[in-house]
Amino acid sequence: MEPTLDVGQRVLVNRFLYHFTDPSIGDIIVFHPPDGATNGGVECGNPRTGPNTGSEAACNTPTPGESETNFIKRIVAGPGDTLSVQNGHPVVDGKVADEGFINPCAPGGACNLPKQITIPPDHYFMMGDNRGSSDDSRFWGPVPRDWIIGKAFGTYWPPDRIGIF
Repeated sequence: MEPTLDVGQRVLVNRFLYHFTDPSIGDIIVFHPPDGATNGGVECGNPRTGPNTGSEAACNTPTPGESETNFIKRIVAGPGDTLSVQNGHPVVDGKVADEGFINPCAPGGACNLPKQITIPPDHYFMMGDNRGSSDDSRFWGPVPRDWIIGKAFGTYWPPDRIGIF
């Protein structure tokens, strides 16, 4: 999630918010990814989509099974949205997202996925802010709402990481 979050930085998470409201595009959330994101590498549930298939589309189907690992990413598309990726930016329902906060994406690979996919009902598409180096939904698909733990709302450094000046 660099540059938004630094490696080693701690995040506070609101676990109750999404019991009362829906997640929104732009929210930074903690969630459990599909097993395809953690068990032996990046894997899409549909072998015909994803950046490594030549399909020119992001992964449209997560692998079955919820990983127990916690991930933190930004929601870039929600249920029913159409999505493609242009220069590392999500194109949602035909509109390129204005994201001045991300690290640039190098040309090629997962930075340009012009073929549109549709996000399934009750699923969310996640991308890291370090677009050229992020393993995210482009590779392992949208995440079911039930796997969302909560919204990140604050950060802090652990005491052993704070320097004395």
